[in-house]
Amino acid sequence: MLKRDRRLAGLLAIATMAASSLPAVASTNKPPHQHTSTYAGQENRAIKSLSEEDIAQLQRGAGWGLAKAAELNGVPGPAHLLEMQKDITLTPEQIAALQRLFDEMNEQARLQGAALIDLERELETHFRSGSITDAILKDSLHRIAKARESLRYIHLSAHLKTPAILTKQQIALYNTLRGYAKDDPCSSVPKGHDPAMWKKHNGCQ
Repeated sequence: MLKRDRRLAGLLAIATMAASSLPAVASTNKPPHQHTSTYAGQENRAIKSLSEEDIAQLQRGAGWGLAKAAELNGVPGPAHLLEMQKDITLTPEQIAALQRLFDEMNEQARLQGAALIDLERELETHFRSGSITDAILKDSLHRIAKARESLRYIHLSAHLKTPAILTKQQIALYNTLRGYAKDDPCSSVPKGHDPAMWKKHNGCQ
């Protein structure tokens, strides 16, 4: 009896030592790793690569962010200038010239935007139906890239033509009102300049 008790005690000691050598298990319950994609919900789009807002902008010939290289470097386009014509004190001649430029740009942008939508829809259809091949993919991406390039050119070229219609003061005021100018010429008159003349030359109200 005594011998058996000693043997049990020895086995218990060995089991205790073995358990103490195992790595500790965290006591807190960690949430399972989340695999949800940031794209979740977009699988319901008619064209996965374009949101409803993207399509709406392309259909109405809006900028779609394609003219940022000009807009954010102080080269305005006709659309916003026409919206701000009273604030920038555009002349009737300037308004007419900008309107012609905008109408031409908008017509071309709407046509090219529709073409881009069709090309993205075509690519979507190939993936959805399982008919996509490497050759189809290369051809589709090439045509999409060309359509996007043409659309970007339409918007940027309109910005390129705009400064010739305006004065430097009007361009400076445009960039100030749009929040792009680092220094507001209307609130900071340089030393040695007559304030009234400076504000007049810079189109300040």
